[in-house]
Amino acid sequence: MSPLAIFFLFLIHSSLAANTNIYNVQNYGAKSDGKTDSSKAFLSAWAAACASNTPATINVPSGKYLIHNANFNGQTCKSKAITIHIIDGTLLAPSDYNVNSDDENWIKFEKVNGISIYGGTFDGQGAALWACKNSNKNCPDGTTVLAQGNSPNTDGIHVKLSSGVGIMKSQIGTGDDCISIGPGTSNLWIEGIACGPGHGISIGSLGWKQQELGVQNVTVKTVTFSGTTNGVRVKTWARPSSGFVRNILFQHIVMVNVKNPILIDQNYCPNHESCPHQGSGIKISDVTYQDIRGTSATKIAVKLDCSITNPCSGIALEDLNLSYQNQQTEASCVNARGRVSGLQKPNNCLLKN
Repeated sequence: MSPLAIFFLFLIHSSLAANTNIYNVQNYGAKSDGKTDSSKAFLSAWAAACASNTPATINVPSGKYLIHNANFNGQTCKSKAITIHIIDGTLLAPSDYNVNSDDENWIKFEKVNGISIYGGTFDGQGAALWACKNSNKNCPDGTTVLAQGNSPNTDGIHVKLSSGVGIMKSQIGTGDDCISIGPGTSNLWIEGIACGPGHGISIGSLGWKQQELGVQNVTVKTVTFSGTTNGVRVKTWARPSSGFVRNILFQHIVMVNVKNPILIDQNYCPNHESCPHQGSGIKISDVTYQDIRGTSATKIAVKLDCSITNPCSGIALEDLNLSYQNQQTEASCVNARGRVSGLQKPNNCLLKN
């Protein structure tokens, strides 16, 4: 199995009615031989399910299905409850990474509402790509959910322009964010995730565009971060923007040797080159960190670096217990307002209402 093989079971929650139309991808020409490109067949099954006026299920029988590239767009869907049953099936990316070299995504779900995905294996067949990258050649970025920690630009799951999405019971390891949350995301539920290696679960980066949709009503709970660069993070560029982040809950989270367990970075500039330094226009409000415990890989376990022009408000730190080499950790809080309650380790993050 290649290092890019993706093993995960995630559920994007929806309420399913009793009457469900079933669309078998094999009836649309998909072949389970692992050699025939079944992209069009999967997209045809998706189009049929989208056109349904009742809940619809796309069935993927056992076998291996080669998918060169597939963008499942839900903007025009009539059905608001589509289930994709993969279970014992495997979706294969082309073993030749040049086939998708011009595509940002291998499999993409965009502007969807009320979709459920059950089971299956997504195999990116990335051995040749990572060999290329390790040789310092000019290589495509690649796409994955389970990848080596040193594999660059490999977000596990990216959500944007979507509402009512849930990601649950998944194991994600990447060289970038395990889950990244982009503009236009609302009512997102993330639960039961094991993240590592990777850069944690991040809202952002946001604020690159001056006119940008916000992120709101996001719950991240019962997550374990192991050896990651960050735990729960919000990152925004320090430049004018109409966007916002509000009504966020991070709850019941375990950190295991995480470099930045809790981080708000409103001066995000990953390469430290041509950084804008203008003050982030993204307004962050009503963010709660509750019952977060474990170990930090650095002395500063909580860093809230909020915008100098739009300070964070409504930040709540409740029952934090984070240690560093069996010692109490420290916190750094700048331009942040809110409240602190319960057990606090670190306990020196001063928030003003």
